[in-house]
Amino acid sequence: MKIHQVADAVRYSSMTTAQIREAFLIDALHQPGSLNLAYVDLDRAVVGIAAPLGTNLALEADETLRAKYFLERRELGALNIGGRGIIRVDGSEYVLDNLDCLYLGRGVENVSFESADTSSPAIFYLLSYSARSSYPTTLIRRNEANPIELGSAETCNRRTVCKYIHLDGARSCQLVMGVTHLHPGSAWNTMPAHTYAPFGDLHVFQSW
Repeated sequence: MKIHQVADAVRYSSMTTAQIREAFLIDALHQPGSLNLAYVDLDRAVVGIAAPLGTNLALEADETLRAKYFLERRELGALNIGGRGIIRVDGSEYVLDNLDCLYLGRGVENVSFESADTSSPAIFYLLSYSARSSYPTTLIRRNEANPIELGSAETCNRRTVCKYIHLDGARSCQLVMGVTHLHPGSAWNTMPAHTYAPFGDLHVFQSW
Protein backbone atom coordinates (compact mmCIF):
# COMPACT_ATOMS: atom_id res chain seq x y z
CA MET A 1 0.00 0.00 0.00
CA LYS A 2 1.48 3.31 -1.10
CA ILE A 3 1.51 6.12 1.48
CA HIS A 4 0.70 9.70 0.44
CA GLN A 5 1.76 12.45 2.83
CA VAL A 6 -0.18 15.56 1.89
CA ALA A 7 1.93 18.72 1.92
CA ASP A 8 1.16 21.64 4.23
CA ALA A 9 0.80 25.20 2.94
CA VAL A 10 4.39 26.12 3.84
CA ARG A 11 6.07 23.12 2.17
CA TYR A 12 3.77 23.28 -0.86
CA SER A 13 5.09 26.69 -1.98
CA SER A 14 8.60 25.29 -2.50
CA MET A 15 7.71 21.92 -4.05
CA THR A 16 8.61 20.96 -7.61
CA THR A 17 6.02 19.63 -10.05
CA ALA A 18 7.29 16.10 -9.50
CA GLN A 19 7.00 16.47 -5.72
CA ILE A 20 3.44 17.83 -5.99
CA ARG A 21 2.41 14.91 -8.18
CA GLU A 22 3.99 12.45 -5.76
CA ALA A 23 2.12 13.98 -2.81
CA PHE A 24 -1.32 14.49 -4.33
CA LEU A 25 -1.78 12.25 -7.38
CA ILE A 26 -3.20 8.78 -6.79
CA ASP A 27 -2.87 6.81 -10.02
CA ALA A 28 -2.26 3.30 -11.37
CA LEU A 29 -4.72 1.75 -8.91
CA HIS A 30 -6.60 -0.15 -11.62
CA GLN A 31 -4.57 -3.24 -12.42
CA PRO A 32 -6.71 -6.15 -13.76
CA GLY A 33 -6.46 -9.17 -11.49
CA SER A 34 -5.19 -7.28 -8.46
CA LEU A 35 -6.25 -5.12 -5.51
CA ASN A 36 -4.30 -1.90 -4.97
CA LEU A 37 -4.62 0.58 -2.12
CA ALA A 38 -3.23 4.01 -1.27
CA TYR A 39 -3.10 5.46 2.24
CA VAL A 40 -3.54 9.25 2.55
CA ASP A 41 -2.39 10.74 5.82
CA LEU A 42 -5.16 13.37 5.60
CA ASP A 43 -7.80 11.85 7.92
CA ARG A 44 -6.11 8.44 7.41
CA ALA A 45 -8.14 7.76 4.26
CA VAL A 46 -7.55 4.64 2.17
CA VAL A 47 -8.45 4.70 -1.53
CA GLY A 48 -8.22 1.68 -3.77
CA ILE A 49 -9.48 -0.46 -6.63
CA ALA A 50 -10.15 -4.19 -6.62
CA ALA A 51 -10.26 -5.60 -10.15
CA PRO A 52 -10.87 -9.37 -9.84
CA LEU A 53 -10.58 -11.68 -12.83
CA GLY A 54 -10.27 -15.45 -12.49
CA THR A 55 -9.63 -15.57 -8.73
CA ASN A 56 -11.08 -13.87 -5.66
CA LEU A 57 -9.23 -10.91 -4.21
CA ALA A 58 -9.12 -10.73 -0.41
CA LEU A 59 -9.05 -7.40 1.41
CA GLU A 60 -6.17 -7.70 3.85
CA ALA A 61 -4.72 -5.35 6.44
CA ASP A 62 -1.45 -3.78 5.34
CA GLU A 63 1.11 -3.42 8.12
CA THR A 64 0.62 0.35 7.85
CA LEU A 65 -2.78 -0.01 9.52
CA ARG A 66 -1.43 -1.90 12.55
CA ALA A 67 -4.61 -4.02 12.59
CA LYS A 68 -5.44 -7.72 12.67
CA TYR A 69 -7.82 -7.28 9.75
CA PHE A 70 -8.64 -4.34 7.47
CA LEU A 71 -11.94 -3.30 9.05
CA GLU A 72 -10.93 -3.84 12.66
CA ARG A 73 -11.09 -0.08 13.25
CA ARG A 74 -12.28 1.15 9.86
CA GLU A 75 -15.36 1.28 7.61
CA LEU A 76 -15.52 0.85 3.83
CA GLY A 77 -17.57 1.82 0.81
CA ALA A 78 -17.23 -0.36 -2.32
CA LEU A 79 -18.72 0.96 -5.57
CA ASN A 80 -18.83 -1.31 -8.61
CA ILE A 81 -17.86 0.65 -11.72
CA GLY A 82 -17.51 -2.43 -13.94
CA GLY A 83 -19.52 -5.53 -14.81
CA ARG A 84 -21.48 -7.64 -12.34
CA GLY A 85 -19.44 -8.57 -9.29
CA ILE A 86 -19.70 -10.34 -5.96
CA ILE A 87 -18.48 -9.21 -2.55
CA ARG A 88 -18.28 -11.87 0.16
CA VAL A 89 -18.60 -10.50 3.69
CA ASP A 90 -18.11 -12.83 6.67
CA GLY A 91 -19.91 -15.69 4.91
CA SER A 92 -22.62 -13.56 3.26
CA GLU A 93 -22.72 -12.88 -0.48
CA TYR A 94 -23.66 -9.56 -2.11
CA VAL A 95 -24.13 -9.31 -5.89
CA LEU A 96 -23.45 -5.84 -7.29
CA ASP A 97 -24.34 -4.63 -10.78
CA ASN A 98 -22.77 -1.56 -12.36
CA LEU A 99 -22.92 1.46 -10.01
CA ASP A 100 -24.30 -0.53 -7.08
CA CYS A 101 -22.55 0.23 -3.79
CA LEU A 102 -21.91 -1.77 -0.61
CA TYR A 103 -21.22 -0.25 2.80
CA LEU A 104 -19.21 -2.38 5.23
CA GLY A 105 -18.98 -1.36 8.86
CA ARG A 106 -16.32 -1.61 11.50
CA GLY A 107 -15.71 -5.13 12.77
CA VAL A 108 -16.22 -7.06 9.53
CA GLU A 109 -13.34 -9.54 9.38
CA ASN A 110 -13.41 -11.31 6.00
CA VAL A 111 -13.98 -9.46 2.73
CA SER A 112 -13.26 -10.67 -0.80
CA PHE A 113 -14.12 -9.53 -4.31
CA GLU A 114 -14.84 -11.50 -7.47
CA SER A 115 -16.29 -11.04 -10.96
CA ALA A 116 -19.45 -12.85 -11.98
CA ASP A 117 -18.22 -12.95 -15.60
CA THR A 118 -14.53 -12.53 -16.42
CA SER A 119 -15.41 -11.39 -19.95
CA SER A 120 -17.06 -8.35 -18.33
CA PRO A 121 -15.17 -8.06 -15.05
CA ALA A 122 -16.22 -6.09 -12.01
CA ILE A 123 -14.16 -3.11 -10.90
CA PHE A 124 -14.66 -2.05 -7.29
CA TYR A 125 -13.74 1.49 -6.29
CA LEU A 126 -12.89 1.40 -2.58
CA LEU A 127 -12.96 4.17 -0.01
CA SER A 128 -12.24 3.69 3.69
CA TYR A 129 -11.94 5.85 6.79
CA SER A 130 -11.30 5.09 10.43
CA ALA A 131 -14.48 4.45 12.45
CA ARG A 132 -15.33 4.81 16.13
CA SER A 133 -18.65 2.96 15.90
CA SER A 134 -20.13 0.12 13.86
CA TYR A 135 -23.03 0.21 11.39
CA PRO A 136 -24.52 -2.77 9.50
CA THR A 137 -23.42 -3.88 6.06
CA THR A 138 -25.83 -2.25 3.58
CA LEU A 139 -26.29 -2.76 -0.15
CA ILE A 140 -27.40 0.33 -2.09
CA ARG A 141 -28.63 -0.27 -5.62
CA ARG A 142 -28.01 2.29 -8.33
CA ASN A 143 -31.72 3.12 -8.53
CA GLU A 144 -31.84 3.59 -4.74
CA ALA A 145 -29.19 6.31 -4.65
CA ASN A 146 -30.67 9.70 -3.81
CA PRO A 147 -30.21 11.88 -6.96
CA ILE A 148 -29.97 15.66 -6.91
CA GLU A 149 -29.93 17.78 -10.09
CA LEU A 150 -27.50 20.70 -9.99
CA GLY A 151 -26.05 23.27 -12.37
CA SER A 152 -27.12 24.12 -15.90
CA ALA A 153 -26.10 23.63 -19.52
CA GLU A 154 -25.51 27.40 -19.83
CA THR A 155 -22.74 27.28 -17.24
CA CYS A 156 -21.36 23.90 -18.42
CA ASN A 157 -21.90 22.30 -15.02
CA ARG A 158 -25.19 20.41 -15.32
CA ARG A 159 -24.77 17.29 -13.21
CA THR A 160 -26.63 14.64 -11.24
CA VAL A 161 -25.21 13.89 -7.81
CA CYS A 162 -26.23 10.42 -6.57
CA LYS A 163 -25.79 9.94 -2.81
CA TYR A 164 -25.13 6.40 -1.57
CA ILE A 165 -23.62 6.60 1.91
CA HIS A 166 -24.94 9.62 3.79
CA LEU A 167 -27.09 10.68 6.71
CA ASP A 168 -30.40 9.88 4.98
CA GLY A 169 -29.15 6.79 3.14
CA ALA A 170 -26.79 4.01 4.19
CA ARG A 171 -25.58 5.09 7.64
CA SER A 172 -21.91 5.26 8.55
CA CYS A 173 -19.64 6.60 11.25
CA GLN A 174 -17.96 9.29 9.15
CA LEU A 175 -17.78 7.99 5.58
CA VAL A 176 -19.79 9.88 2.93
CA MET A 177 -19.80 8.50 -0.60
CA GLY A 178 -21.52 9.37 -3.85
CA VAL A 179 -21.19 9.62 -7.61
CA THR A 180 -21.34 12.76 -9.75
CA HIS A 181 -22.61 12.25 -13.32
CA LEU A 182 -21.72 15.11 -15.65
CA HIS A 183 -24.27 15.65 -18.43
CA PRO A 184 -23.25 16.00 -22.11
CA GLY A 185 -21.56 19.34 -22.79
CA SER A 186 -20.72 19.95 -19.14
CA ALA A 187 -17.15 20.09 -17.90
CA TRP A 188 -17.29 21.57 -14.40
CA ASN A 189 -18.29 19.65 -11.29
CA THR A 190 -18.76 22.70 -9.06
CA MET A 191 -18.80 26.43 -9.62
CA PRO A 192 -17.60 28.68 -8.12
CA ALA A 193 -14.40 26.75 -7.52
CA HIS A 194 -13.58 25.83 -3.93
CA THR A 195 -11.16 23.71 -1.94
CA TYR A 196 -12.10 20.36 -0.41
CA ALA A 197 -10.80 16.79 -0.04
CA PRO A 198 -12.65 14.82 -2.77
CA PHE A 199 -11.76 11.27 -1.72
CA GLY A 200 -15.39 10.19 -1.47
CA ASP A 201 -16.69 11.80 -4.65
CA LEU A 202 -16.36 9.77 -7.84
CA HIS A 203 -16.93 11.79 -11.02
CA VAL A 204 -18.45 9.88 -13.94
CA PHE A 205 -18.79 11.24 -17.47
CA GLN A 206 -22.00 9.66 -18.70
CA SER A 207 -24.94 10.62 -20.89
CA TRP A 208 -28.37 10.63 -19.31
